[in-house]
Amino acid sequence: FFCGVCRSKVRLDGKTVLITGANTGIGKETALDLAKRGARVILACRDMDRGNRAAEDVRQKSGNNNVVVKTLDLASLQSVRQFARDVLANEERLDVLINNAGIMSCPQWKTEDGFEMQFGVNHLGHFLLTNCLLDLLKKSSPSRIVNVSSLAHEKGQIYFDDINQEKNYNGWKCYAQSKLANVLFTKELAHKLQGTGVTAYSLHPGVIRTELARHMLPTIPLWKRIVYKPVVFFIKNPTQGAQTTIYCAVDESLQNESGLYYSDCARKAAAPQGLDDEAAKRLWDLSAAMVGLTQSQ
Repeated sequence: FFCGVCRSKVRLDGKTVLITGANTGIGKETALDLAKRGARVILACRDMDRGNRAAEDVRQKSGNNNVVVKTLDLASLQSVRQFARDVLANEERLDVLINNAGIMSCPQWKTEDGFEMQFGVNHLGHFLLTNCLLDLLKKSSPSRIVNVSSLAHEKGQIYFDDINQEKNYNGWKCYAQSKLANVLFTKELAHKLQGTGVTAYSLHPGVIRTELARHMLPTIPLWKRIVYKPVVFFIKNPTQGAQTTIYCAVDESLQNESGLYYSDCARKAAAPQGLDDEAAKRLWDLSAAMVGLTQSQ
């Protein structure tokens, strides 16, 4: 089958890249590619043991020793703020922020701060992290913010009156909401960053064979797993799945684009609900209130 490949050969020597959820899957493959390009790569991981193993693997395979691990739990606003303080205190620049970490179709879990887990991790944690690091990104411009969304955003809607899905929890609906939030966040972020030299991109990486689906499989009946088994042929491996993330992070042709959506290393149209300016602004304001964002952050 056909999937996009990032063909840019651009080097990233002297640049710093930060990737959330980089200890496995497409996050790790993205880290490896960008390390090979000469970047300083920061792996932001919840599990430091796994993060350290991933970092050592990336160092060995890339020949780049400038790969470090920092602790980040996106399900904790306190952890996000502490992580951001660490980055601001110890990093001179930040050229690319890749908001890659995610959780999919989990049980009805809550974050440390009481938010629905998927909305909290996939959107709110990254929303706060990005805002905390904006000044450093602006100082390092031209710089980029890459938000890993999903085709699932097409099935999503933002439940503004029940954002944590307290009334009728459905893991799939919550996942789709969080992925639509990624697209709308990118849109409003690009609007707010006009003229700063910081650009933002959202993307669908493809259907990937990674740990992301670990909470999903137990909910699928056996007969469906058998019927859909041929679909596995069309599932990308993590290296293939990382290509559009890498494309958005480095490709020179995107330097004058911002706020748009990509798939298979090409610009694609987001779903109509992902193009709603009013919803994007409303989501921003709601998210800022939920995480306690202040103008100084």
